[in-house]
Amino acid sequence: MDATGTLHTAFIDAMAARGVATSVIAYPRDVPLDYPALLPFVRAALPHDAPFVLLGESFSGPLALAVAAAAPSRLQGLILSTTFARAHWPAGRALRPLLPYVPMRGMPSPALSWWLLGRWATPALRDALRKGLAQVTVPVLRARLRAVLEVDARAALPDIAVPMLCLQASHDRLLPARAEHEWARLLPQAQQHTVAGPHLLLQANPKAAADVVRQFMGGLG
Repeated sequence: MDATGTLHTAFIDAMAARGVATSVIAYPRDVPLDYPALLPFVRAALPHDAPFVLLGESFSGPLALAVAAAAPSRLQGLILSTTFARAHWPAGRALRPLLPYVPMRGMPSPALSWWLLGRWATPALRDALRKGLAQVTVPVLRARLRAVLEVDARAALPDIAVPMLCLQASHDRLLPARAEHEWARLLPQAQQHTVAGPHLLLQANPKAAADVVRQFMGGLG
């Protein structure tokens, strides 16, 4: 939800150690944008002079699906990491009218750490999570939460022609199990791989995640 890119240093370093240059597309921190408004922003940031693999993590999964469905000429593959095509929270519909009143910074740090990091939490990860969220304004966080509760990107799936990898976390407390099962049903042609870790998988277990990503990329030819 922070989408600042500040939490991905360890994963970027792990990919670099495996010979893969990785960059993060950070979203505006002070402009509330929903998925359709973020889409041109992401497209403009994509490489235009070299082949690339696109990774959509958590909040960014629906955006990655939309980008891949448009078939950029340089896109070689798509990775979906601990993410979703549609909202999987039954209470979300009831929550939407209350979003203007939700205290976006009201969740205690220990609870947020338990939810997103679980037993993989470290003081450094907890501090990075807190600082990342603190850089984003409350209206932006609220707009992104609304976007998550309203999104349904499944219509983009039939138009995606590149190889795909669905990367799941073994102890994801944010996404329900049905989200993982839905990927297997909607994308039977995609590689499915589970890595030990929490919802913030790339942050908590970057080396193991990088191994899977690098192996997937190695098979793209």
